[in-house]
Amino acid sequence: MALSIATFLFITLLSTRCSASDSCASSKGNSDLSIIHIYGKCSPFNPPKPSSSFLNTVINMASKDPQRLSYLSSLVVSKKPTIVPIAPGQNLFNIGNYVVKAKIGTPGQLMYMVLDTSNDDAWVPCSGCVGCTSNTLFAPTTSSTYGSVDCSVPECTQVRGLSCSTTGSGSGSSACFFNQSYGGDSSFYATLSRDSLGLANDVVPNYAFGCISAVSGNAIPPQGLLGLGRGSMSLLSQSGSLYSGVFSYCLPSFKSYYFSGSLKLGPLGQPKNIKTTPLLKNPRRPSLYYVNLTSVSVGRIQVPISPEQLGFDPNTGAGTIIDSGTVITRFVPQAYNAIRDEFRKQVKGPFSSLGAFDTCFASPNEAGAPAITLQFEGMNLKLPMENTLIHSSATPLACLAMAAAPNNVNSVLNVIANLQQQNLRILFDTANSRVGIARELCN
Repeated sequence: MALSIATFLFITLLSTRCSASDSCASSKGNSDLSIIHIYGKCSPFNPPKPSSSFLNTVINMASKDPQRLSYLSSLVVSKKPTIVPIAPGQNLFNIGNYVVKAKIGTPGQLMYMVLDTSNDDAWVPCSGCVGCTSNTLFAPTTSSTYGSVDCSVPECTQVRGLSCSTTGSGSGSSACFFNQSYGGDSSFYATLSRDSLGLANDVVPNYAFGCISAVSGNAIPPQGLLGLGRGSMSLLSQSGSLYSGVFSYCLPSFKSYYFSGSLKLGPLGQPKNIKTTPLLKNPRRPSLYYVNLTSVSVGRIQVPISPEQLGFDPNTGAGTIIDSGTVITRFVPQAYNAIRDEFRKQVKGPFSSLGAFDTCFASPNEAGAPAITLQFEGMNLKLPMENTLIHSSATPLACLAMAAAPNNVNSVLNVIANLQQQNLRILFDTANSRVGIARELCN
């Protein structure tokens, strides 16, 4: 094939310049690639004129450095922390959970999704949903990046997919349908799907979630749920290295202003000086964030609780978890009774019950209420009084904002709930297996 004139001239110039000096010629049989400066003697390009000094040559070359530095700076600009606003669900949907602003699809459709640290999956109500209570439904047909997930993929079994049917599909496969229960007495039916998930300025592509088509019961979050658990379908797992297995949140008071809390995703912007306790993992309940609660104090008195009531046991699921979806902290009955009885000893009665609370007393007597301290391995959390007592709006009563876990065969779990976490920064660092807690006013 004939060489182009430009190619011919280039080769001729290179051969002519390199033959002028033995140092410019590559030695035969050498597999190394030669490196020459663009203004060097062996350069095939235009060298500086003989009258140009070396200094002037360097000055000329350096004149282009500012542009280069500007380009390099653009590559290493520090990424801003990913901060997603949090609001009490009470303000929006009359529910006891917290919600975050998220966008599904392309272009993004805004959904207020419940934040759930004990659930892995994400799901939203979709167009045509039967039984859904929200007027805001995700419309898959208007998203250019939406797609359903085949039932043959591993994710289908991870969301407890129903038996896959092979009828009506030439490829021998079909969409993944599944159902789940939530809140004890509610359930939904959904199609496993993929689409873009937008959180603040971040977009996680091909996020697997349930597109809900039918709902039964009243406990299903109206605009969906975002799972922040530790399993393979959770946000931490599906976002890969984007957040490095780290997130934290500050839950505002139920009475706070609209979206005054925050969810921080990734290690950037997390508190540096924060007390931590080891994060435990239970293979039987891999989604849950277990911590080692060693004791509980009421005022200056350490409550006599037997170790097996608090201890971590992966075989039975016993232990203590931190959960964003439970409203008030629950202890196994024997532990709760001991805490409640010590609290009553230090507060002036009489005592009455109100709903789930069995230790209510006249509000003026709360001035003498003792602080409750949760003692974890390596860290103590002294609960502020606003996280310990809850007040009745109808009567002048203050109540201990804790209760006993349901007295059934599964009552082995202690749960540190969202009312006790309000106005605290809770850090979950799965990469280093630790949980941190620090005081922060996020109202």
